[in-house]
Amino acid sequence: MSAPTTAQWLRTAVDRVAVGSGRLATDRTRRAVQRLRRTVQRTRAWVGEASGVDKLIRLAPLALAALILRAVGARLAEWAYDRIESGAWWWLLAAGSAAWIVAAYRAGRDGWQPTPPLQPVPAGGEGGPVEAEPSPPAAGSDPVGPPPVSPVALVAAVRDIGTPHAQLKPLAEHLGVSTDAVRAAAAGMGWPVKDVRMTGRSASAGLRWDEVPSPPPLGPSPGVVGAGQRADDNDDDSGRQGPREGIAVRRTDGGLVIYDLADTHRRRGTVSR
Repeated sequence: MSAPTTAQWLRTAVDRVAVGSGRLATDRTRRAVQRLRRTVQRTRAWVGEASGVDKLIRLAPLALAALILRAVGARLAEWAYDRIESGAWWWLLAAGSAAWIVAAYRAGRDGWQPTPPLQPVPAGGEGGPVEAEPSPPAAGSDPVGPPPVSPVALVAAVRDIGTPHAQLKPLAEHLGVSTDAVRAAAAGMGWPVKDVRMTGRSASAGLRWDEVPSPPPLGPSPGVVGAGQRADDNDDDSGRQGPREGIAVRRTDGGLVIYDLADTHRRRGTVSR
């Protein structure tokens, strides 16, 4: 096959720049819209966390910044237009055109992939954006991330920051984990997640202090015979109940006592209120 002529190469290059220009324009517009949308979502979440006077305090600087940006932006746009129209910025236009042509030529090649889209900010029920879900670790790799929340630590955290109830986001910040880890720990204890209020925050998902899971009824220990009952001389342990898993929370005058169901005589921790 003979080498392409200069005219053929130029025609191919022009077609490639045309294709790449369309791709670049679409990609840059999409990224700009995504950034604007994320900024709006984060701003709304930041304002939504407050209530009453606090919300007005947060809205005031936002309104002032919008007025300043509008006035300054209009002046800058008018000044830039005058500089371009007069030809004072011919070098800037030439440099920008050259950079665009090079980027469009690269984007016009076969197999070009656009920039991955930004992760959207999910609308969380906790007065703010919720962190994106981490990708699951590959098979055979060590798990990455903070350790799971223990029941004792969760009860103590609700006690420390609750007023008296505690929302998931402050709990996660207090424990240094994600809100999903707090949800998982609460689900493991049978502690329902409901909309609760905290001082200075609007209502969102959290845990109620008065709904700390009560312990299930504990059966008699093996080998203990009640009064008037016949002693069991059977040495077969096949019918005995095996050790249970989980915890039990007992309310006492001194606070909450947490037991390990595998050994009801051993305490896992004590949380006083």
